[in-house]
Amino acid sequence: MYKVGILGFGKMGKIRAETTEVTNLGKVVSVYEYSDKVEVNGYNRVDTPEEIFNNSDIDIIFVCTPNFLNKEYTIKGLECGKHVFCEKPPAFTATDVKDIIEVEKKSGKKLMYGFNHRHHSSIKHMKNLVESGEYGNILWMRGRYGKSVDESFFEGWRAKKELAGGGIFLDQGIHMLDLFLHLAGDFDEVHALVSDLYWGLDIEDNVFAMFRNNETGVAASLHSTMTQWRHLFSLEVFLEKGYMVLNGLKTSSGTYGEEVLSIAKNRSTAPAAIWEDEERMTYHTNASWRSEVDHFMYCIENDKEIAVGNSSDALKLMKIIDEVYSKG
Repeated sequence: MYKVGILGFGKMGKIRAETTEVTNLGKVVSVYEYSDKVEVNGYNRVDTPEEIFNNSDIDIIFVCTPNFLNKEYTIKGLECGKHVFCEKPPAFTATDVKDIIEVEKKSGKKLMYGFNHRHHSSIKHMKNLVESGEYGNILWMRGRYGKSVDESFFEGWRAKKELAGGGIFLDQGIHMLDLFLHLAGDFDEVHALVSDLYWGLDIEDNVFAMFRNNETGVAASLHSTMTQWRHLFSLEVFLEKGYMVLNGLKTSSGTYGEEVLSIAKNRSTAPAAIWEDEERMTYHTNASWRSEVDHFMYCIENDKEIAVGNSSDALKLMKIIDEVYSKG
């Protein structure tokens, strides 16, 4: 049974604690939360992060803090001999991630990042179909991920660049970009428009970005927005012999609607625009949180390399994010 410490006990800290307990492989022994307004019911609350870093009994640390602490706490955890699971974003820049990787290599410990969208059952099915070759190679992808915020957003740390590192793209669009990379590999050409047209903050409220892999020819477009006014998730993957369209995402809030994956072979003869031959699958549960922690625990237990959400994935992702922000 691994002993677990959690840094930050907001929404994600609670999810990681609950999920760790149900795996029967981990036991949460200490929680640090800086805000007195956040209750830590049922867990041992400590007064400082150092009480978790310096506790020799703790094997694993979950970093669930505001973004600006992710790099610092990840490095501290690794240096103290802990396996570390850190929420996204990995850091503010690709250079930051390179610094983390150097410490990771020296530590010999496992490091995983929280990109739970890869662990949704619908995404797993899409990934398996891509790898099977049944539908041929990917030609292009289109992703839209948007939500609305209200004035209360100004009161939180996500509205402050020095604490968040960026706006909606680093907060939410990062997931869609990660899915692009997960399904299609890397991109070496980046074009982007980064705007702050509505909210008037020092962080972006919209990003329109286009990517291309010049070797395979795969192109992708992404719109990340917090002026959607209604929550939206849509991922389209078009291949040589068919397509996969995922609309909606199963979440605890239910704000993104039903998670529905539609799949069909090419319609190359008229009438092309028919829908009766589509296969539609609706996913009624979100097993991503459990799948993530299961993978993390499995890799620790069996001394395996992190296969999904590792530091190499994080570096590839942050290099592209740096490019997107440089265009703005």
